Amino acid sequence: MRASDLADVIKIERVCFTAHWPLNAFLNELSNRAACYLVAMAGGITVGYAGMWSVMDEAHITTLGVLPEWRRKRIGERLLVELLTVAKTRGAVRATLEVRPSNEAAIKLYAKYGFKTVAIRKDYYGDNHEDALVMWLDDLWSPEVTRQMAEVRRLPSKDASFGD
Repeated sequence: MRASDLADVIKIERVCFTAHWPLNAFLNELSNRAACYLVAMAGGITVGYAGMWSVMDEAHITTLGVLPEWRRKRIGERLLVELLTVAKTRGAVRATLEVRPSNEAAIKLYAKYGFKTVAIRKDYYGDNHEDALVMWLDDLWSPEVTRQMAEVRRLPSKDASFGD
């Protein structure tokens, strides 16, 4: 993700989430060496984005959003896989994230890659006081996770491209 992507990313943020990150939060993330933010492009427009922090041997996925009309095309999955790939190159062995219990599609995607719910953060989301599920993937290098990531990366991306 580059500063030139932020206008589109902010639009996606407002469509996908009820609690929005402000522009300055994204600007700060772009200058954070521990952060990695990616965008998915299709037809010359930004259709999704995702971000994470690398902290020692862990990856913390901070956000992942895809425009509603581009969902169910594996764009969110590909963004997740690209983040996990970067995490591995940075030496991560595990990954974590928080997700709303009401976001069943995201929970299903994360579970597909081995993330398991390990805790609940009460009243985590300020907009509606919803709890957050804390999910961990304990072995980013497991043969199963590695195989799934490789399969997704081999799929043709006719509709979208992914990058920073």
